Amino acid sequence: MSIAHTLGFPRFGAHRELKQALERFWSGKSSLAELLEAGKAIRAAQWSAESHAGLDFVTVNDFSFYDHVLDASAMLGVVPARFRDAKAADADLDVYFRMARGRSQAGSSKADVPACEMTKWFDTNYHYIVPELEENQHFAISSRKLFDESAEALAAGYRPKPVILGPLTFLWLSKSAGKEFDRLSLLSRLVPVYEEVLRSLDARIEWIQLDEPILALDLPQAWRTAFPQTYQALARATQNRKLLVATYFGGILENLEIATALPVHGLHIDAVRAPDQLDQVHQQWPRERVLSVGMIDGRNIWRTNLNEALKKLQPIYKERGDQLWIAPSCSLLHTPVDLNNETRLDEELKSWLAFAVQKLEETHILKQALASGPDTVRAALDANAHAIESRRRSPRTRNPLVRNRIANITDAMKRRSQAYAMRAQAQREKLKLPLLPTTTIGSFPQTAEIRSIRRQYKSGKISEQDYVKAMRHEIEQVVQKQTELDLDVLVHGEPERNDMVEYFGELLEGFAFTQNGWVQSYGSRGVKPPIIYGDVSRPAPMTVEWIRFAQSLTSRPMKGMLTGPVTILQWSFVRDDQPRSDTAFQIALALRNEVSDLEAAGINVIQIDEPALREGLPLKASQRDAYLKWAVDAFRLSSGGAAPSTQIHTHMCYAEFNEIIESIAALDADVISIESSRSRMELLEVFQRFEYPNEIGPGVYDIHSPRVPSKEEISELLHAAARYIPVSRLWVNPDCGLKTRGWPEVMESLANMVAVAKAMRAEYGKE
Repeated sequence: MSIAHTLGFPRFGAHRELKQALERFWSGKSSLAELLEAGKAIRAAQWSAESHAGLDFVTVNDFSFYDHVLDASAMLGVVPARFRDAKAADADLDVYFRMARGRSQAGSSKADVPACEMTKWFDTNYHYIVPELEENQHFAISSRKLFDESAEALAAGYRPKPVILGPLTFLWLSKSAGKEFDRLSLLSRLVPVYEEVLRSLDARIEWIQLDEPILALDLPQAWRTAFPQTYQALARATQNRKLLVATYFGGILENLEIATALPVHGLHIDAVRAPDQLDQVHQQWPRERVLSVGMIDGRNIWRTNLNEALKKLQPIYKERGDQLWIAPSCSLLHTPVDLNNETRLDEELKSWLAFAVQKLEETHILKQALASGPDTVRAALDANAHAIESRRRSPRTRNPLVRNRIANITDAMKRRSQAYAMRAQAQREKLKLPLLPTTTIGSFPQTAEIRSIRRQYKSGKISEQDYVKAMRHEIEQVVQKQTELDLDVLVHGEPERNDMVEYFGELLEGFAFTQNGWVQSYGSRGVKPPIIYGDVSRPAPMTVEWIRFAQSLTSRPMKGMLTGPVTILQWSFVRDDQPRSDTAFQIALALRNEVSDLEAAGINVIQIDEPALREGLPLKASQRDAYLKWAVDAFRLSSGGAAPSTQIHTHMCYAEFNEIIESIAALDADVISIESSRSRMELLEVFQRFEYPNEIGPGVYDIHSPRVPSKEEISELLHAAARYIPVSRLWVNPDCGLKTRGWPEVMESLANMVAVAKAMRAEYGKE
């Protein structure tokens, strides 16, 4: 019989158990033993769900206390010098958390250090910790996590399938520490350690999954050539166990010849993101080897059309038989855990959805239908067909007024009325800002009290009047603190916002929301993406009254804060029954109305955040121009109606910009702020080479670390930025919003930031 399996499972916990355990430990409120026990409980729940769903393996080593790429760094001994402890050879959790966040635990005697760089995992909203490799890098097994969790699953009576990040993908995702060098030159040192890892796994393990998602990329020839020789060495180390190479997030047809040359026993492909590859891979992949087909969408929450999936799989099963395996397209890390925990979704909409647990069940249904015939699971197939048809016919997914407005978009609506140079002069005259103006990205600390008030209001325990009073009091405090800090452009702090996407979704038509649909973004940070099920429109202004009130408290410019159309799209679970560009334009038109209303309320600085613009870039170069065209158009559609004297900002973080710098310029935002502190301003090189024409605010304060950066550290970063960008076009700001930080560290960090900006004004003013 075919195998049903999954490439990975969410590790955040159905009720954010990982978040709670981590934050208790980091704050010093729980012990290491308690943290480890919490991790064990999460793994036990995962394996139970996989076994209960009828999967043939449980996947191990997909659990992580922070990030699976960081886990691979720890396993391989890739620990930068600033984190190394001469007394401890292994990468223990103290070292591990310091690499991730600069500090392990409150009260630790270890000095705070700059954390490792963080960036996006391919084209997802998941963030990974970038491995730092030295030219003479030494690799050695330095963590027992993989082996301990495999033993744990075996002891519990399960049939484990360990998943390990493949060696070539690990190198690809890494960065050079210090001077640039060819990371591929380290392969000869790295492969023997992978061989040792494979040999060290328990002999009872039958299959080992090696993830090589870079096979879905346009790889340079040297990397393509490296695959067969690497896997020849790994195959010799398997000791009669079998290797499954897993690819996902795109098609591998350009690299299929390489894949077929690998001496492995199985290949997994993503037939959701790249359905057109299925037939060709089936024809070329040897019949005696396992072909694992990802037919269940691992990145979205819509039910799979199981009958359509069966039609595609049955001819392949007829030829391959048990050598055809069934799985989700990629790890289920990107989906919430269990739809059964949602008690407030209306039944019709709920019937259209499948979370991770339900996707395991779909996987098993397909396996059973293939192996024993569709009639053996007829009730499940009929229920699935009914849900698919219900969604297709539902009038709630379409709004004729929205569709008519989309049809009448003109090119003129996507352009500002004046060029940047003329706008910049009008903005200088209106805003009267100093050299190196200071600001923040938007949010300020969301205390337990703020979150409690929001919960009480949503549950009806306090009145709207009391809620507004409480939020206004918080805004007053935030404005006062910014004034004391002497920031130049202020924000209202966003106390009313639960999330930068969910907040807007709750005020737009066409969105639905979950109670427990949490997805890990990194570490203890989770997001609860809205579900876009229908056409999007704005019934009423969404931010105007909060921003108007904040502006009434100060004579300094107050920045209106909006989340951009591409980011709302990327960070939601998006309907899959129309092009994503159509949905992006619907959101853009709603935001265009909001920009107009903010201007009418006297707001002269408006930030439209697009941190997900780079994230949405297709992995294949041939598909990128089309995406960038509509993504840029969506942003310009949202901002194009603004007056020349209105300063439009945007924000981007944790992404490489080299490939899309022309599109970033095409956004035509007056000011762009970017994350750059962890990369030590390296990201600015591309803006310098491109001669980016508008203003830039490179982040000088890493807000994803609890560290307080010193004035010296900020000064070093800002002076480095001035080597790339003329000071007349530089802004001074943190990397990102301050929502997750505490007030004491925020005030001290921002005070240092403002002091450095003032010192540099004096320095450059003399010049």
